[in-house]
Amino acid sequence: MLTADERRNELVMRRWTPDERTIVVRGLFGRLAIAVEPAIISALFCVFTIELLRLANDGNADHEGLQLLAPIFALGAAAFAVYAVCLLRAPLRALRETYGPIFIVDGYIRTRGRDDFSERGSSGYIAVLTHDRRVACEWPAIGDGDLPMRTDAALLEFCEDGGIITLDGRSTGVLPKNFHNIGVRSNSPPR
Repeated sequence: MLTADERRNELVMRRWTPDERTIVVRGLFGRLAIAVEPAIISALFCVFTIELLRLANDGNADHEGLQLLAPIFALGAAAFAVYAVCLLRAPLRALRETYGPIFIVDGYIRTRGRDDFSERGSSGYIAVLTHDRRVACEWPAIGDGDLPMRTDAALLEFCEDGGIITLDGRSTGVLPKNFHNIGVRSNSPPR
């Protein structure tokens, strides 16, 4: 398999277009809209923690023991903060990738079934092969059953983390052409 440096030295590359980057940014904003809720809950739990500690130390006899509740809210605040960060990790990585190249290969696309190292839910692997049949990049596929062992000639555009963007000039859906603002209604059933 080609290393990242070999891909950059040997393969044809192009920059991301503004429209392609906009799709990724819209996806990021959609995920950000989801991450707002755990972030707000985390901030609220932080306020509860601080207020419980303040009340426990104000000298009022009725507030004794409140400091025992503060760690519970502090743990909740940390858990919701971690959840909010985890929600944003993948879209931020995708946005970072838009500043890297999109590779263009006139070679082959190869599919193969699962192996002993496949993760649960994997149906195998999809790879882009160069004209001399070296693996340029490979990604796990998700689905039911095993992918067949098959190699077909193709003109491919791909990015390292995102996968194959176009196959013989047709979009694979990795980077949809029509992506509603922040992703609302993007996954609606076909008409």
